[in-house]
Amino acid sequence: MAGALDAITQHKGLLAWLTEVVELLKPDSVYTCDGSEEEYKYMCDLLVEQGTFTPLNQTLRPDSFLARSHPSDVARVEDRTFIAVADMNEAGPTNNWVPARDMKDKMLRIFKNCMEGRTMYVIPFSMGPVGSPFSKIGIEVTDSPYVVVNMSIMTRVGLPVLEALGECGDFIPCIHSIGAPLAPFQADVPWPCERDPKHKYIVHFQEEPSIWSYGSGYGGNALLGKKCLALRVASSMAKKEGWLAEHMLILGLTSPEGKTHYIAGAFPSACGKTNLAMMLPTLPGWTVTCVGDDIAWMRLGEDGRLYAMNPETGFFGVAPGTSYASNPNAMESAKSNTIFTNTGLTDEGDVWWEDMGVAAPAHLIDWEGNDWTPEDGRKAAHPNSRFTAPARQCPVIDPKWQDPAGVPISAFLFGGRRASTIPLVNQAFDWEHGVFMGSAAGSETTAANLSKTGVLRHDPFAMLPFCGYNMGDYFSHWLSFAGRTDAEKLPKVFFVNWFRKDDDGKFLWPGYGENSRVLKWIFERVEGTGEAVETPIGYLPAPGALDLSGLDISDDAMKQLLAVEKEGWLNEVDGLSKYYDEFGDRLPAELRKQLAALKERLG
Repeated sequence: MAGALDAITQHKGLLAWLTEVVELLKPDSVYTCDGSEEEYKYMCDLLVEQGTFTPLNQTLRPDSFLARSHPSDVARVEDRTFIAVADMNEAGPTNNWVPARDMKDKMLRIFKNCMEGRTMYVIPFSMGPVGSPFSKIGIEVTDSPYVVVNMSIMTRVGLPVLEALGECGDFIPCIHSIGAPLAPFQADVPWPCERDPKHKYIVHFQEEPSIWSYGSGYGGNALLGKKCLALRVASSMAKKEGWLAEHMLILGLTSPEGKTHYIAGAFPSACGKTNLAMMLPTLPGWTVTCVGDDIAWMRLGEDGRLYAMNPETGFFGVAPGTSYASNPNAMESAKSNTIFTNTGLTDEGDVWWEDMGVAAPAHLIDWEGNDWTPEDGRKAAHPNSRFTAPARQCPVIDPKWQDPAGVPISAFLFGGRRASTIPLVNQAFDWEHGVFMGSAAGSETTAANLSKTGVLRHDPFAMLPFCGYNMGDYFSHWLSFAGRTDAEKLPKVFFVNWFRKDDDGKFLWPGYGENSRVLKWIFERVEGTGEAVETPIGYLPAPGALDLSGLDISDDAMKQLLAVEKEGWLNEVDGLSKYYDEFGDRLPAELRKQLAALKERLG
């Protein structure tokens, strides 16, 4: 193994680590990924041969494949995701803490010989443009070719990464195994993984840092560059190094006059981030371009403004609900060179999912591999089924999406699924109030995690599953930016809610491309021209300030969408006060002051 890698890298630390890993995992062979197109095709062919991939119709969906996971392996497993540090207080109350030393001993036992009978793939990957001083390099070892091909879409993979690493560069070690060693002559299965959810582990050793993931082959559990490195590990590194690693989309909004502002938005998974990031505005003359749909790394520039970079190169989007009505640009992005996971498969060899905007076929094969008809009464696609598509294929990808310096952020959006109380849009009074708004965010849970759906939970900054350290300290880190630059140069902060419902349970706002009307008002507020009224919860659009031209929406619906309901907000205050108690003395005093001020304004 070491001899083969010697020809590729002279990084002694990397070679020594890989030697230790091979000794621990005992793979039959080792393959180092070069990131080439030929390699990607080879891996896809291998997955077809193993039964993991079903090739889709080349005419309908060129160079695309469908994978079906095991039913036990369909989403992030938050209850099996751990922050391993010496001191429990450093992990905080929102994380599953484990003592680092004890967990390392446990991982060494669990991973021992776990790759017997399999190939260990070495994936050098860069989060951010290769060679950028703001990028981070990871080395993921895995026994899953499915992980290899997905990482090849989602990150920058291969020999250029090793060249950028040089002979002594820093890298984040990432060890992943599906946890399914093969005995001699044992037949494999299309989706090997640890079947018992209680035996899955996604562990972040923050003080090293390193990532160890065992038992799951799915999504953020296995693609360790995504949530594990780009958020949990990176957020902890960002705190120490003075930047931000956030669960945020980045979009460019351009007016009919040709002026562009970049906006970053934090929303929990499956709450419309991808739809908003590549939205097709309904307002004439306005355009949206996509820098990224999931993660933003932000640093202060020399001019004192925050600049955001998308560290990824692909979309790992939720399929159900994605359609030409909700997100035409996502549909176009996934027309070719795409990996679909847990969708339905039509008799014509194409994918299908609920709310795709295409009538359900009379027959298909569902996500579990069974015959399906519309009369069966069950979902054809898993609610958290996904598409992995290259970002370069997005019709509205921003020209600066790979700029190593990032793009300047003019506004932050926070939001979630809230059926009541939270208005369509409101603006923070100042930076401190904006951080308070981010800390107060909550959402109804979705199928992107394995908790119950439809339950309201606090999800500050949409980072509840992803903040890699004590969230009380995370709030303090956000507040600190007011003292590190001119406050006027920081992004203005807004809260949006596309999901408010009437008494009959129907959505009041049409959403999707109509959200451009809200973005236009935000653009105008950034420019200093948008009209607003001051309310106890922040600035709301003044009467007539939202451009509703051509939109069929009643005055009563708009009144409900922009209402500030005292009773509902007092309930929010009570709930948030109890939530803040969880952070004890790590909660910044400024947030308690903001909460008290809100209660006083509400009267």
